[in-house]
Amino acid sequence: MSDRLPRSSSRELTFENGTAIGISNRWNKGQYCSILTEAGIVGCGIYDLVTPAEFDQAIAIAKGTPANPLVEPEDLFEAKIVGCTPKAEGFGISVGMTGREAVELMLKAETT
Repeated sequence: MSDRLPRSSSRELTFENGTAIGISNRWNKGQYCSILTEAGIVGCGIYDLVTPAEFDQAIAIAKGTPANPLVEPEDLFEAKIVGCTPKAEGFGISVGMTGREAVELMLKAETT
């Protein structure tokens, strides 16, 4: 049995419209990352959109590739959004924008 534990880290990230929590989780041959705001999550492709949409949650996802995976929350800054829930769309988030743009819209949404 291995004594090695998976790695989980979080840190505060500063944006123009406020602050959010960046999260990275890694394990043997796997990882995911996200940026958590008061209004919702910008995350990698591991996140599902169907269930959060059912619960009226704001989720926007970007997708990495096996050659260029999204590992740290900062990797989401320039990654393109490939899907989002209707709640996220209501904040102005759309497919094709960057993760940073999506976070800024979520941060703006939480103050209005």
